[in-house]
Amino acid sequence: MSNSRLRLSLKQRLTISPLQIQQIKLIELTNLEMENRVIQEIEENPALEKATDDTPADTEDTPVDDLTQEEIILNDYPTEEDIPDGKIQEIYAASRNRTKEEIPYSEGESFRDYLISQLHLKKLTEIQYTAGEYLIGYIDEYGYIRREPNLISTDIACLSGIQISEKEIRTVLTTVIQEMDPPGIGAVNLQNCLLIQLRRKESTPLREKAIKMLENCFDEFSRKQYDKIIKTLDTDEQTLKEIIHEITQLNPSPGNAWESNMDTKMAHVTPDFTIENISGELVLNMPENIPDLKISEFYSDILDRYSRSKDISESERQEATAFIKEKLEAAQWFIDAVKQRSITLQKVMSVIISLQRDFFLSGDESDLKPMILKDVAQGSGYNISTVSRVSNSKYVQTQFGVFPLKHFFSAAALNHSGENITINEIKKAIKKTVVEENSSVPMTDGELTKALKDRGYKIARRTVAKYRKELGLPVSRLRKEL
Repeated sequence: MSNSRLRLSLKQRLTISPLQIQQIKLIELTNLEMENRVIQEIEENPALEKATDDTPADTEDTPVDDLTQEEIILNDYPTEEDIPDGKIQEIYAASRNRTKEEIPYSEGESFRDYLISQLHLKKLTEIQYTAGEYLIGYIDEYGYIRREPNLISTDIACLSGIQISEKEIRTVLTTVIQEMDPPGIGAVNLQNCLLIQLRRKESTPLREKAIKMLENCFDEFSRKQYDKIIKTLDTDEQTLKEIIHEITQLNPSPGNAWESNMDTKMAHVTPDFTIENISGELVLNMPENIPDLKISEFYSDILDRYSRSKDISESERQEATAFIKEKLEAAQWFIDAVKQRSITLQKVMSVIISLQRDFFLSGDESDLKPMILKDVAQGSGYNISTVSRVSNSKYVQTQFGVFPLKHFFSAAALNHSGENITINEIKKAIKKTVVEENSSVPMTDGELTKALKDRGYKIARRTVAKYRKELGLPVSRLRKEL
């Protein structure tokens, strides 16, 4: 007789429906992204279509899964930001095997496309073209290539089977990539980047002195040790000021040149919400251009006919009905997810308006109240992750300007009177204090702390250092000017 026993165990398991997955993804999208997503879904799913005037969208209450359930941890599901870029060289290797139909459509030329187009204008050997493509693939967001040539050579050999020597990699880097626009692209470090740009300019006595300083005194320059530079170069303070001015006109991040250019073209931010002040009442609108959606009656009829048809075999009928059902269910899930997205966004934004009502009425930054994700979550009934996803990358238009939703979130701190103030207000005070300081003798973090205390902000020195870094303000010795 067996000694095994039947045992019962109680386990908890997180489950999430396809609708909830749709909701998670759609909540993060801006209105413009959502409009494109709807168009894409209509194109990909024939069971989904726009509702015309003579065929209005279904207005019946459709049960949708609410995302207020605390057991659904939205952060467990990856967003596009969570997906690693992977090795760019592998992307290039894969892209050469794509067919024309697989290339995704893009409204604008990417930075790498721009560099590749310059590469193709040059007379190079096939080996040099390959090296150039891989080198462009290694250019980071700042415009630098930080991987060593010998490692790039090994990468190319492993991924494509093409043997390119380290010497050839260096030659293509210096004579091809670093000769491209914008000037400084493909530099291996900041010193190299600045020197490339200076050497591309017309030679002048001042620029030659700037090149000499970067070549011989770069460490001293980066530490702002001006006395040492004056002694090494055997120059005077006025000439050094002119040299530094020449260098500060250069771009330390040439990779951002393309982004800045695109930002100029896309300077207008399309808000996801608008708030109007009508006689003291704040009215919320969502200016989205999303069409009403409905299930295709044609597909529904086809499903009905196939399920009752006797002209085809049972296996064919099952296969056809399963396919049609899948499309119809996906269409209904998407419609419900779109509805839930709109409800969620409006609820979250309404709570933000309620908590920051004084600011939306006055536009005065001092009227901003301390507010964290938990506050909005409690007011809306959603969990913190949902509020975070709603607030990410979205903007609201007010009569005082357009603001990112993240602008309204800030933890609380206390001033000298014991009143709650926002972290944004403290950062603003730090920035103002630094702007007003004597640039020839900039304040240390300890001196900043004392100056802020005199202004009514009693915070620790380490907190001042933390917020200074977040504002992108360097330490005192790097803020020093002649």
